[in-house]
Amino acid sequence: MMPIELEIKDWHKVFNPQFYKRLFDYDTRTEVYYGGASSGKSHGVVQKVIIKAIQPWSHPRRVLWLRKVGKTVRRSIFEDVKQALSYFKLLPYCKVNETNFEIRLPNGAVFLFSGMDDPEKIKSIKAISDVVMEEATDFNLEDYTQLTLRLREPIHKKRQIFLMFNPVSKLNWVYKYFFEQTQPNTKIIQSTYHDNAFLDDDNRQTIQQLEQSNPAYYRIYALGEFATLDKLVYPHFETRRLNATELAAYPSMFGLDFGYVNDPSAFIHIKVDQANKVLYFVEEYVEKGMLNGQIAEAIKQMGYQKEVITADAAEQKSIAEIKRDGVPRIRPAKKGPDSIIQGITFMQQYRLVVDDRCVKLIEELQNYTYIKDKQTGEYTNRPVDSYNHVLDACRYALEEINGRARPKAKVFKNIYI
Repeated sequence: MMPIELEIKDWHKVFNPQFYKRLFDYDTRTEVYYGGASSGKSHGVVQKVIIKAIQPWSHPRRVLWLRKVGKTVRRSIFEDVKQALSYFKLLPYCKVNETNFEIRLPNGAVFLFSGMDDPEKIKSIKAISDVVMEEATDFNLEDYTQLTLRLREPIHKKRQIFLMFNPVSKLNWVYKYFFEQTQPNTKIIQSTYHDNAFLDDDNRQTIQQLEQSNPAYYRIYALGEFATLDKLVYPHFETRRLNATELAAYPSMFGLDFGYVNDPSAFIHIKVDQANKVLYFVEEYVEKGMLNGQIAEAIKQMGYQKEVITADAAEQKSIAEIKRDGVPRIRPAKKGPDSIIQGITFMQQYRLVVDDRCVKLIEELQNYTYIKDKQTGEYTNRPVDSYNHVLDACRYALEEINGRARPKAKVFKNIYI
């Protein structure tokens, strides 16, 4: 082990003031960072935890960095930490295990990265000094409680747990636990894009334009306010861990919605119990910044490259490229007039059961609302155009059985209509 000396002359060129003033404050057990997109909160927490880990502690820190779903770790928090270490010129001196998602710093500190979808694996990790929960709204209260219990190793002083998230609906456990109640030894820090001194003008203008085009979404997405619930499109759904073996007899359906910079690409796998009118949402893959080749690779890694996948018809070029890259049965959805309303009405006829690892679908179900007419105050039958990327993929996936796009009987693998 060797001590780390980090010399930064111009702190204002590296840290946002909102986060720099808390950089060396380790006295509060729980720190909750929330706010709008591009506010710098995740980057600020990563910087703080790295700076904390390289301090001359009597025992090297063991930091557990978490996402709810393990398969999202590589493209998110793991990459963010590596980039920050590189910026601090520390990465060349670290031992990085790309397979086990582990980084060892030269002073003996260890960064461990994992998903909370395997709680037993988390329980096997010993002597944790700090925990970071990225996109904390994807977790649940039981997850948080278990993690606080893991922070009990007395050799570590100033043990902390950090939560970062963009606000969603007030139904979420984070709002109920931290905002409806006052928790001891807890600090809540809000930030918006106004607090990010390093945000470029293009991104700033894109966010500001939302204020005119979609004021409700602007308040949530840009200002980081919790959503005041209007009339939900899907007010009732069940969440639990699904057993793939028990659902094996039901036909599978797959949908894909495209995104890139501001919106994610969303892939969904649904099992359909037609006799009992139940939809089981088994698995999702939702990421921003995905090129078509990366989407194809993700589908292949999930083992679905031979399946029939129905994708957004507006992206014919993307569909052709994904087909070229080894997913031959992908095809465009057949959209028609009012296809969104028709697809929603069809899904509303079913009971919805969602695997608890489909965190983005759950978030959308909790936030997908109908538009309210400003003149009359009455709700229309049209949904707000936000929180709908996975749900759009679901509509595409179910096209085979909704009786609208293809009314004639067809057979695709184990799907019978």
